Amino acid sequence: MTRIAFLDVDGTILEHGSVIAPSTATAIQKARANGHAVWLCTGRSAGDIHPDVLAIGFDGAITNGGAYATRGAGPDAVETLVERPMPRADVDALERYFETHGIHYFLQTHGGVYASAGMGAVMSEYRRERHERRAAELEAQGLPPEQPLWREPRPVSEVDRAAVAKAVFVSPSTDTVAHAASALGDGFHVIPGSIPLPGGSNGEIGQAGVTKGSAIVEVLAELGIESRDAIGIGDSWNDVEMFEVVGTPVAMGNAVPELQKLAGRVTSAVLDDGVHNAFAELGLI
Repeated sequence: MTRIAFLDVDGTILEHGSVIAPSTATAIQKARANGHAVWLCTGRSAGDIHPDVLAIGFDGAITNGGAYATRGAGPDAVETLVERPMPRADVDALERYFETHGIHYFLQTHGGVYASAGMGAVMSEYRRERHERRAAELEAQGLPPEQPLWREPRPVSEVDRAAVAKAVFVSPSTDTVAHAASALGDGFHVIPGSIPLPGGSNGEIGQAGVTKGSAIVEVLAELGIESRDAIGIGDSWNDVEMFEVVGTPVAMGNAVPELQKLAGRVTSAVLDDGVHNAFAELGLI
């Protein structure tokens, strides 16, 4: 039986940084060789997917948390199946909210990521602290060290605000996710983010109704594949809607317990052969 697997990137294929378990690439390539389809399904912009991830090879990619979907991934994309940029008025409302409350943010388009003026210093300090913390852990596991950020975001002043797909914010306050959801209203989809910050909060904001799950439904219809033959593997809150629309949802072992409970099926952690073990258990390899 031919199946299709949708894989989150950060925390599922890629450990938050730049490290990929060797078994993950092998499992994806073997599953495709066995006739199954494997798609990326990420909150990242298509232009912000790490080249080591793209080098594995995929049949397609859902990006920007469901705002875009393409046959093929990255430079190999050959056809756009889903295209849902945010209305310009919504982008303006988001920026007003962030600026009013002193919140640093990224705006994402299909092609790239754009950072507000204060975001660079915040993320540089985060990466410095993380690098120091992770270096010994990775060495002890026999894994390569994390690489520097492969592509710096461009300044938000350069973004085409008619092409924005979603926003990611970093806030010093711990309650910004709930506050943003209340202040912005029902037209927006506000969820906790997956950046493991030492304090404060971060989150993702997109259009209401535009999720990984909504894009998967459209992709399955286009490909003529039933939802019962679809697998979704992830570790973050933007994977909830993916879990709701696939026949076989799988949470990573590094996902929070609430997400593991929602999925019902749990594999091992991202650097503990999580994707490989899930594919093996489900008969893709």
